[in-house]
Amino acid sequence: MSNQDMFNKARSAQGFIAALDQSGGSTPKALKLYGIDESAYSNDEQMFDLMHQMRSRIVTSPSFDGTRIMGAILFEMTMDRQIEGIDSARYLWENKNVVPFLKVDKGLADESDDVQVMKPIPNLADLLERANQKNIFGTKMRSVIKNANEKGVAAIVDQQFEVAHQIVAAGLVPIIEPEVDIHSESKAEAEQMLLDNLMSHIGRLQDGQNIMLKLTLPEKDNMYADCINHDNVVRVVALSGGYSQDEACERLARNHDMIASFSRALTQGLSAQQDDDQFNTMLDESIQKIFDASIT
Repeated sequence: MSNQDMFNKARSAQGFIAALDQSGGSTPKALKLYGIDESAYSNDEQMFDLMHQMRSRIVTSPSFDGTRIMGAILFEMTMDRQIEGIDSARYLWENKNVVPFLKVDKGLADESDDVQVMKPIPNLADLLERANQKNIFGTKMRSVIKNANEKGVAAIVDQQFEVAHQIVAAGLVPIIEPEVDIHSESKAEAEQMLLDNLMSHIGRLQDGQNIMLKLTLPEKDNMYADCINHDNVVRVVALSGGYSQDEACERLARNHDMIASFSRALTQGLSAQQDDDQFNTMLDESIQKIFDASIT
């Protein structure tokens, strides 16, 4: 397994990133959408077992492979588990030709200055070391911008890059995800502030300090072209952020060279009650739709 092969795929391969990284807070909702009610489990362990079954079913599906999917973002517990008897990240790369990423943030702090920065990430160095041992290529960390607020947006981007530098130093490629809430009344203004802050930090990166960005689909088409074209930016990917699959794909198709990194929009319509043929057909349709929107 060559890190250079993963890097080349991440930078230039067609396809999108499957976000399979729902964690504690979002797991019950994800399971419910999948047709598994909270009455089906009585503790976190059972809940995460069911979630791993769902993720394994997606990843092992014949519809899921590296021809249309460039990468997949895993939750820490998924990295520590196996798929068909093989460590999850190794399975993704060796069996599916899909680049593995790891969600490293520990959730969001309380809102301040119209944003939610990340909670502290204790033991980050240990987690990055384990990620390297488990054949992970990159990481992902999310914070949220609720409204256009210079101080808040600057704080979000400062924190993201501070942690990103630690991740780069550990030999991994960080996905920086400063999400702009799609319901924000000042979404367009917040996106302009975000772009200015991002470009300021990106401009200070050294040769070899490579990052990726995961951004909300913007109000202004092709807004992030300068980020996409920067040598230190491996890829710019889009989050679905609560848009329906149709709207997310429609918006994405208008933003050239931006690719999807969808979670809910990827699993929309999948159900535990479907037989394998129904499940694989639905997943195949979703993957094709998101792939088509990602190659514009």
